[in-house]
Amino acid sequence: MAVAPRALTLLLPLVLALISLAPAPTLGGCPSACRCSFVMLQCLEPDGITGVPILAAQESDNVTEIYIENQVGLENITEFDLVNYRELKNLTVTSCKLRLISANAFQYNLKLQYVNLASNSLEHISWRVFHFLPLLNLVLRDNPLVCSCDLYWLQQWQRNDRGDLDNQMLSCFTDNEEKPLSTLVIDNCSLPEVRINFSKYKIQEGGNLTFECQVTGSPTPNVRWRTDKLSSPSFTQERIWGSTLELVLYLTNVSYKDNLRNLTCEAENQAGPREDMVQLDIEFPVKIVFLRDAVQQHFWCFPFAVDGNPEPSFTWLYNGKLLNETAYTYTQFIPDSSDGSVKHGCLFLNKPTHINNGYYTLIVENKLGRDEATATGMFMDNPFDPLDPEGIIPVLVDPIPTNKSDMDVTENPESRVFVVSVAVGLAVFACTFLLIMVLVINKCGQHSKFGIHRSSVLGTEDDLAVSLRFMNFGTSPPSSDEDSGLSSFVENPQYFCGIIKDKDMCVQHIKRQDIVLKWELGEGAFGKVYLAECANLSPDSDKMLVAIKTLKDANESTRQDFQREAELLTVLQHQHIVRFYGVCTDGEPLAMVFEYMRHGDLNRFLRAHGPDARILEESKMPPLGQLTLPQMLHIAAQIASGMVYLASLHFVHRDLATRNCLVGEGLVVKIGDFGMSRDIYSTDYYRVGGRTMLPIRWMPPESIMYRKFTTESDIWSFGVVLWEIFTYGKQPWYQLSNSEAIECITQGRELERPRTCPKEVYLLMQGCWQREPQQRMVIKDIHSRLLALVKNPPVYLDILG
Repeated sequence: MAVAPRALTLLLPLVLALISLAPAPTLGGCPSACRCSFVMLQCLEPDGITGVPILAAQESDNVTEIYIENQVGLENITEFDLVNYRELKNLTVTSCKLRLISANAFQYNLKLQYVNLASNSLEHISWRVFHFLPLLNLVLRDNPLVCSCDLYWLQQWQRNDRGDLDNQMLSCFTDNEEKPLSTLVIDNCSLPEVRINFSKYKIQEGGNLTFECQVTGSPTPNVRWRTDKLSSPSFTQERIWGSTLELVLYLTNVSYKDNLRNLTCEAENQAGPREDMVQLDIEFPVKIVFLRDAVQQHFWCFPFAVDGNPEPSFTWLYNGKLLNETAYTYTQFIPDSSDGSVKHGCLFLNKPTHINNGYYTLIVENKLGRDEATATGMFMDNPFDPLDPEGIIPVLVDPIPTNKSDMDVTENPESRVFVVSVAVGLAVFACTFLLIMVLVINKCGQHSKFGIHRSSVLGTEDDLAVSLRFMNFGTSPPSSDEDSGLSSFVENPQYFCGIIKDKDMCVQHIKRQDIVLKWELGEGAFGKVYLAECANLSPDSDKMLVAIKTLKDANESTRQDFQREAELLTVLQHQHIVRFYGVCTDGEPLAMVFEYMRHGDLNRFLRAHGPDARILEESKMPPLGQLTLPQMLHIAAQIASGMVYLASLHFVHRDLATRNCLVGEGLVVKIGDFGMSRDIYSTDYYRVGGRTMLPIRWMPPESIMYRKFTTESDIWSFGVVLWEIFTYGKQPWYQLSNSEAIECITQGRELERPRTCPKEVYLLMQGCWQREPQQRMVIKDIHSRLLALVKNPPVYLDILG
């Protein structure tokens, strides 16, 4: 029967709707019983598959969840089925006929956290399947498990509340009788007991060592020595003493390369694995692995590596004469090296000149030997004619360290020349212009200029603290009837008070003549930032190092902003907020004075103390030691302390990130944002509407979509800061563009757990990343938990790979 055209027109939308519901085809040939998307694989049509679908690598790379049910033909999961699913986190295979899981089935799925194997036909399942996975949930209910030693590990997991097994009421069958797993007594089943016996473990290079690994357990364990990384020749011999199995390891002609190597004896049976370990102590003559010519880092550095046991003594010669180490010429070792007993380090020289050019010899000695090597240091060309006796200048001897503060600074030759020049100029012109200046001041009431000229800049230090401006903290600008302008700056020569009426605090005024500039730290949109020496700031010391933020081209509006910011910063007095000392307003440009944080911003500090420090450096300097877990927790707790304080004052930071925290001596960390980070970290900001720059990778959904900033949005940012700390300064969503990062954040995706991050800390991050602001953790609770973790760091550290 023919169909009228009008009827076809009415049917067409229905046909298209049905087509849209059909599974989307993929390039890898997704099975018809399944639906394959970018991040998920679902197989729900009954009896459609007989194994886990094996998609092409490019199709399965981003799959994080597989859900399979009602597939009676699926009986096995082999070691090849999940090879390409490296990002897999959730696996569900339920209501199938699954009977066997290979011991290596999940060897490539190191991010698995949730496995549901309920309602299958599993009778036996080995501990080898799951023991290396960071599982949070393992569901095994409604499987006909057979009571045997194979379930010993499962019983221990249940008793230790691991994998959330204690709520599943698991049971097994023996002689057609069902028994609860929690009360089951498994006969002839115990974990291996492993003990290493040795007469000595310390020996000189070339000697012989013997280690006996004694193992008991039921069933009889398999035993092996892990010798694959040994450089010394070795062989084993097996012995049996009653119920004890003994595997003897013989090391002959031991090599110095095995010093501090861990010897491990491993044993395993059906119940599970055990091991014991001993560390080798091999004595050998000291040797210099390398000594390289000086390279320029934050300071100039002679990189070296030395190996020897017993630990050697170190002596340096300069042009053949003994070099005395001081606070400005010193040796520093790099801790936590992975090269066994090799000690990496640097001979550092702080701002050397042509006077320090020459040959530097390292001499090392221990009781078994001595070695030496020489490197060259060429720091700058001699600016004088070496044949001109008037051009010869004396060598500046480093001062002997005293108990004074580390903030004391010695003058360098350039600063002395500058000071002398200024003194001579003032002496020549003082009499000529004294009367004129007095008349001008009396007539106009102006103050002397705060002149910061290029000639006063004595050097550059890119690695010093470069961030100097707090955000507006969510405060509203004052109304027009409030006191504004610069009038309040000059009413009192020492202090001025302004818009914060409920705080009994005034902004301190710092005299221009108390500030001596050292060098430029950097430049932002507001002006330049300098390192300077300032007098009369602290009763404990005559002078101290400070950071000076200047305001260039100030008009009436920017002066008012300057005043309001100074008043706000004066209010913020906390041990983990960068300290604001006051302002200098007697002339132009206007300037703010902050404490100086020696180690610069936290992001650079993390990268310099992370696993990728070597590849991030342009020169060949050995990397610094990696931060330990307690140190990272200590850093996080300090930032949380500062945020608790800001929240108590109802201040909103808006741009909390590691780039906006500074690091001082003794791993002291303080919150601050001083203005230049937007130039140095420009890739961290997303340009909106031509001028507005937003740190979208640190912002919650409500701030991205609605520009809503609150204390809760700061808590979201703090969670990202935690992630930065435990990734050693990586950029959040570094693998994505800004637009892709915005999509992930607004759709509810979370940053993955860093591989060195304890689960307790990642739970804090997730508590900060709740989509609803009111559901996020309170900063006080976060701070309390971090303090508890600092006191008792987690013993077990999950490695996610």
